[in-house]
Amino acid sequence: MVAWSSALLLTAFILYTGGTIVFTVSVTGKNFQQKNGGSAARRIGAAGFIIAIVGFASQLGYFLTRWQADGHIPVSNLFEYTTFFSMMMVLAFIIIYLIYKNNSVGMLTLPIAVVVIAYASVFPKEVQPLIPALQSNWLMVHVTTVALGEGILSLSFVSGLVYLLKVVDQTGSTKKTFWLEFVMFSIVCVIAFALISTIFQQAGYKTSFSYVDSKGQKTTLDYQMPAIAGPHNGKHLDDAFGPLFQIPSWMNGVQAPRKLNTVIWSFFGGIVLYALIRLLLRKRISAVLHRMMQGVNPNLMDEISYRAVAIGFPIFTLGGIVFAAIWAEQAWTRFWGWDPKEVWALITFFFYAAYLHFRLSRGWIGEKSAWLSVIGFVIIMFNLIFVNLVIAGMHSYA
Repeated sequence: MVAWSSALLLTAFILYTGGTIVFTVSVTGKNFQQKNGGSAARRIGAAGFIIAIVGFASQLGYFLTRWQADGHIPVSNLFEYTTFFSMMMVLAFIIIYLIYKNNSVGMLTLPIAVVVIAYASVFPKEVQPLIPALQSNWLMVHVTTVALGEGILSLSFVSGLVYLLKVVDQTGSTKKTFWLEFVMFSIVCVIAFALISTIFQQAGYKTSFSYVDSKGQKTTLDYQMPAIAGPHNGKHLDDAFGPLFQIPSWMNGVQAPRKLNTVIWSFFGGIVLYALIRLLLRKRISAVLHRMMQGVNPNLMDEISYRAVAIGFPIFTLGGIVFAAIWAEQAWTRFWGWDPKEVWALITFFFYAAYLHFRLSRGWIGEKSAWLSVIGFVIIMFNLIFVNLVIAGMHSYA
C-alpha cells in the first residue's frame, strides 16, 4: 500500500509539472494569445486545468492509500503534512480556476506545488504509529483545517506575486525589484533544498555525532549531509568533514542540529543555483517573468488575492487558533502557552487580520495589497520550514 501511495504521489508530481508547462504556453505564447481573440489560449488553459484535475485525483489517491497504510490520517509528520498542504493548495487553485478561468494563477500555483512536494520528499517517509500526544480526533480536525486555510492563503500569495511581476517596473534596479527578486531567490533555495538532499540521499552519505539532548539523555545523531553545524558539545564519531561550528544550547528541538545543518546547506545551495540561473538568463528572474506576464489582468489578480484571504483567513483562524486551543487544553491542560508554533500561528492570525483591516479600512488595494500577500506567505513558510526544523517546542515531534 505504501508503494502504491508513493507511485500516486510521483504521478501527481509529474502531472503538475506537465500542467505548469501547458499553463505557461497558454500565458506566454503570443500566437495563442492573439489567435481568435485568445480562444486558443483558453483551450490550452483548459487542457492544463484537466491535467491539474488528474494530478489532484492522483494525489488524493496517494492520501487515501497512505491513510489506509498508516491506520490514521496521514498528517502526523513533516512529509505527510507538507504533501497534504500542497494538495490543499491545488484544491484552492481548482476552485479559483472554476470561478475565474484564469491561466496565470495556474502557471505559478502548480510549480509551487511541485516545489512543496519535492521539499516534502526529503523527509522520512516511513509509516510510523502515532505517538501518544497525537492520538486524538483533534489531529484530523486541527491539522487538516490549518492546511486547508494555509493552502487557500497561498493562492493569495500566487495572485499577489503575479500582480507584482506584471506591474513592477524592471527597467532599473529599485527597492521593489530587489525584494521581488528576493522572493525568487527564496523559491530557488527551496528547490536547492530538495536537490541537495536528494543527491546526498542517493549517494548514501552519512556521518554521526553523540551528544546529550534536552532531556539529559546521551543520544546518537546521524547526518545525511556533511556537517557544517554540529550538536552543542557533541562528539564526532567518524572522520567525515566538519563540523565548522556547534549550535547554541537553546536550539534543543528534536534533531535540531541536523535540521539547522540542512537549512544552511539549502541557503548556500540556493546561492549557487541562483547564480547559475542568473548566468543562464543574464538578467533577474523577475525581469524574465515580467516579460511573460504581458497578457495578465492586474485588477483580476488583485481581486483573486483578496478573495483568497477573505476565505482562507477564517478557515485558518478556526483550525490554527480555535481548534488548536481546544486540543491544547485537552492534551496539555492549558489553552495557550508560548510554544514557537503557537506564537507563529498567532503572528499569522494578526498579520492577515491586519491585511483585511488595511484593505477594507485604509484602501490598500493593488500593489500594497500584493506585497502584503507575499509577506503573509513568507510567514507561513517560515513557520513550516524554520520553526519546524530548528526551533524547539512542544510541536517538535513534527
